[in-house]
Amino acid sequence: MTVRDHLVERLPRVEPSRVDEMLVAGRVVGLDGPVAVDAPFVPGMFVWFHRDLPVEVEVPFEIPVVYRDGDIVVVDKPHFLASIPRGKHVVQTALVRLRRELGIPELSPAHRLDRVTAGLLLFVVRPELRGRYQGMFKDRVVRKEYAAVAPVRGDLELPVVVRSRIEKERGVIQAREVVGEPNAETLVELVGQRGGLGLYRLSPATGRTHQLRLHMAGLGVPIVGDDFYPVLTERALDDFSRPLQLLARVLEFVDPVSGGLRRFESGLSLSAWG
Repeated sequence: MTVRDHLVERLPRVEPSRVDEMLVAGRVVGLDGPVAVDAPFVPGMFVWFHRDLPVEVEVPFEIPVVYRDGDIVVVDKPHFLASIPRGKHVVQTALVRLRRELGIPELSPAHRLDRVTAGLLLFVVRPELRGRYQGMFKDRVVRKEYAAVAPVRGDLELPVVVRSRIEKERGVIQAREVVGEPNAETLVELVGQRGGLGLYRLSPATGRTHQLRLHMAGLGVPIVGDDFYPVLTERALDDFSRPLQLLARVLEFVDPVSGGLRRFESGLSLSAWG
């Protein structure tokens, strides 16, 4: 068996002709450099290659920088832009675009936001500091505040603290609330009202997948523009007409490097509220 035969066998979703093209172009490399087209397969050998990028839909929105110094970068991520490369989104992600736009190839995320959620996103400039900033979010010592637009229910007593157990299965788009010990907690407050819509302040004490969206839907006031909860609705990736009305508005924490208090506020607004 050749390396080529082995790759064709191990990569069933890649056309054999594409494997041939990559070998001819020198895109498959081993410890000693590019692998020849007829190189024999040796058990235990290592080869490296970059998978082909998917055809991506360009996200036509800027990424405003809220704050930048030698340690961190804080940006206002727009709706529809993924935080990091995953699945169909690689180049059109906040991480890849910022590495290029800011000229910081070592930039790394301290946390993530859903692709459809807008607002404050913190990145770390120096690799040696990555663990300190990521640890803040893991240890839940960052105060986060979100703004959301959703319907108003006259019979809903607010403010309210919602606690539930949220589980997310790999490969399943929606998360779900199940019976069991709560692992998600959100303070929900109504801060404004116009007609049948309200402006809510959401303060999560935890960071489970889709937590805010699930908790709002569970209260009977799903966030405007939510295609997942309570009903899953298909939407084309190039449809930017109805953004989820959820904004990561405030990040506040004691800086693990300087020891000073940091507070950042988003400059974005929610279109359904203005």
